[in-house]
Amino acid sequence: MPQGKGGNAKKQVDLEAFIKSLENELKVQDKEERRAPSPPQQKRKSSILDFMSAEAQGKGPSEAPSAKTANVVQSEGARKATPAPAQTPPKAEERSEQKGVEKGPAELEWLRPSSEFYLESPQQRPEPSSWWSTQEDGYVDSARGYLLEVRYEGEVGKAVALLYDPQQGRVVKWVDKTGHKPYFLTNMPVEQEDGKPVVDLTKYKSFSNLAVVTKRDPLTNKDVRLTKVVVDDPLAVRTLRKVVADRGYKVWEADIKYFLNYIYDNLLIPGMPYEVSTSWSPLNWRRGEDLEKTIRESFPDDLKDLALEWAPIFEEPSPKVPKVALDIEVFTPGEGHFPDPSKADMPVISVSLVDDAGRRQVLLLVRDGVEFGGEEPPNAEIELFDSERAMLLEALRRVSRYAVIFTFNGDNFDLPYLYNRLLNLGLSPDELPITFLQDYVTFRRALHVDLHKLFDIKALQTYAFGNKYREKSLDAVAEALLGQTKYKLTKFINYVSLEELASYNLQDAVLTMGLVTFNNELTWNLLVLLMRISKTGLEEVSRSQVSAWIRSTLYWEHRKRGLLIPSSDDIEAMGSQAPRSMAIIKDKKYRGAIVLQPPQGVFFNVVVLDFASLYPSVIRNWNLSYETVNNPYCSKYVEVPEVGHRVCMERKGISSQLVGLLRDFRVKIYKRKAKDKSLTEQERIWYDTVQAAMKVYINASYGVFGNESFAFYSLPVAESVTAIGRAILLDTLKKASELNLHILYGDTDSLFIWDPPKEALEELVRYVQEAHGLDLEVDKVFRLVLFSGLKKNYVGFEGDNFVIKGMLAKKSSTPEFIKFETSEVMKILAATKGPEDLEKTLEALRDKVQEIYNKLRRKEYTLDQLAINVMLSKDPSEYKKNTPQHVKAALLLIKDGIPVSKGDIVSFVKTKDKLGVKPVRLARLSDVDTSKYLEYVRSAFEQFLMAFGVKWDELAGVKKLV
Repeated sequence: MPQGKGGNAKKQVDLEAFIKSLENELKVQDKEERRAPSPPQQKRKSSILDFMSAEAQGKGPSEAPSAKTANVVQSEGARKATPAPAQTPPKAEERSEQKGVEKGPAELEWLRPSSEFYLESPQQRPEPSSWWSTQEDGYVDSARGYLLEVRYEGEVGKAVALLYDPQQGRVVKWVDKTGHKPYFLTNMPVEQEDGKPVVDLTKYKSFSNLAVVTKRDPLTNKDVRLTKVVVDDPLAVRTLRKVVADRGYKVWEADIKYFLNYIYDNLLIPGMPYEVSTSWSPLNWRRGEDLEKTIRESFPDDLKDLALEWAPIFEEPSPKVPKVALDIEVFTPGEGHFPDPSKADMPVISVSLVDDAGRRQVLLLVRDGVEFGGEEPPNAEIELFDSERAMLLEALRRVSRYAVIFTFNGDNFDLPYLYNRLLNLGLSPDELPITFLQDYVTFRRALHVDLHKLFDIKALQTYAFGNKYREKSLDAVAEALLGQTKYKLTKFINYVSLEELASYNLQDAVLTMGLVTFNNELTWNLLVLLMRISKTGLEEVSRSQVSAWIRSTLYWEHRKRGLLIPSSDDIEAMGSQAPRSMAIIKDKKYRGAIVLQPPQGVFFNVVVLDFASLYPSVIRNWNLSYETVNNPYCSKYVEVPEVGHRVCMERKGISSQLVGLLRDFRVKIYKRKAKDKSLTEQERIWYDTVQAAMKVYINASYGVFGNESFAFYSLPVAESVTAIGRAILLDTLKKASELNLHILYGDTDSLFIWDPPKEALEELVRYVQEAHGLDLEVDKVFRLVLFSGLKKNYVGFEGDNFVIKGMLAKKSSTPEFIKFETSEVMKILAATKGPEDLEKTLEALRDKVQEIYNKLRRKEYTLDQLAINVMLSKDPSEYKKNTPQHVKAALLLIKDGIPVSKGDIVSFVKTKDKLGVKPVRLARLSDVDTSKYLEYVRSAFEQFLMAFGVKWDELAGVKKLV
């Protein structure tokens, strides 16, 4: 790394000499007698920032040698580590006299590093070294690399771009030189007729200047002259927009985050390569002649130019950046007690790092009474420290070599804990590489992705990962996507051996990195593509729901086209006089899709037809957008069936274009490329990820318009989409009836057809394409389907696989014994090959239900099998009126001294006492109310029996069951 000003190289030598002297002292230390702490070296000028920046010259993170510190005992030979001299617990009077260590429970205080392990005294800490000089902190005058994020840094008062430079193998930071500043727009005149300002903004410190700009109003389709209020500080926008609004003037574009504004105004695409010095230039973006030819031949005229502009973001490969997963373990006062990151009063006892090149490292804190001598985790580098502070600083030094750091719940726990713990250990905020931004925690010169927030994004969970996981814990997500689970400790974490602690901590980091790299880095590639489509940086896109992505895409396109971004009041006013349909679903403002009433029975050879991208296709074909539906400034329009909304056809709607663009890219190009055998496997994998990212985007595109929190909220648009969808489905059903096709069931965009003739099926597909411009595709062919007679409730078998919809066993809160017994029922049903097997299958179902009843009555299920697991959506104290069962259980835990809070999973069982519930950890089998669990059995298995026409009351002994 280039050295900054101030002689940093010399300071590094001083540090190495200091380290060597401490190592020599440790070697001669008498193990039987505790030596008094030695005073800190007064002459030493280097701070921890020098210590952390001592990375190997010219080497990447996986090959760089680890620095030896004064308090590290390196593992040697066959990875067998030698324990450092243990620190014996000081006497009570010694504990009370220790300086620089916060006080806590007396019996735990000795676990914290004493002052002899401080690299420097907090009272005599020098000013930050040259770490923060332009070069040392990663600041560069020019850069060539992939744009990963834009931040506003108050220290420099400008936008700062973070780019990954493949040549240097690190993230560099470029401070804006274009002169861009925060601003908002208003219809307030610049000055009155006498030349005086309409509103005197000069008295506000952060005010910069006023300018007149011209924008195209997308609602009226006319140019408007507006005043641009420019400020020096993004926070001033909030203040001045209120000042202007309070004087009766309208304001626009005043609630956009500044770093996003910077991206939009410079038309930047995060995730793409750039060259930047004084201005931004795309760096060798790919498109390809074949792709250009396909676009010109198959895309409609209004999308050709737009498609050619967008093509490079799908063709440019994902950047290969060095990535690492970070996980920490903290000493805990007792079982059920969780460390508080805001206090960070307990020591960190282990840190694990796993990178995408396969390097696995565990840094362990040696503690008195904790053994080292068992089986170590395989393929891991184990290092022992007898100074917590040295261990944490070494961990952060290593992490700083990487471009992107991944955690699981790092925003709420790992990073705040590390930050506050090191403050408690004597460091200042300026000396730490961790920084707190408005919505999350990250690193000053690297990026942080919290996978807990990423996998909580509903659109990704549904469309990218196929709803394979329900709960959002690391264990649940990893088991669903990787087939791996967390390491199971043999006893409470405080008392396990160092090897077992290492295995436990390491496995969490392994799972975290595995969730990034599985399926040829599916998650990372999805993130890159979503950055490019949404025009949002890595840290922002990984923490935002899909509505924020779509909003950002629309904002960017508005800026590119010179359009004014309308306020939500403007859009609402335009649609306020529109006709409305009556919602038939409680709490919904508009009617949804048609769901046909299914029959009750068992059917063989059922073909499921699916309308490919029904709602996105409707948006494209009908030109649906916030500015085209019920626009009074339009003279050429078509009317939406059933609801009567009028859609302008004089000009293309921006939402219609963008959704149509992604839909056509996916269907006409990338779904085909993903299966093209003439391409390499890596190319096919990339293109499959491209079409998956598009699917995530376009399938969420209609629902956002019906969400009041969406910036372009337009109820007429959402209502028009579903109304047109209903009309298409009804028309298709009519045609199917004319073709004598037997429709068993229909739901939104799918039809279940019983044993259809091939010719009739092909005719129906042809009709839908000609009449509605939609593709009707075969989605599944079920050899066996069970319909209970309830909507959205069936089981279908396709080969050896099955699809289960609406059944109790799919819910995350369903007890484990129900999930297990349901899987046993699936085996019974899977053995059904034809109508001749139905009687045998029914008999086996009856026997299974009786067996479950007997096991419940004899209390053969364990508490864990009976447990109901529910996540707390808010802190227990926030529930005022109604107290759900899992909250009652949580309150019992709190009463017993076990803290629980928002986001925790509460495991409880139903009991016979007045309260009706008990946490699993406080319950016994004798407490369980069997009758309440029999209700679960009925809810789960009655649905299967209904398909056979058997009522619950007809089961033998049923009156004894419930």
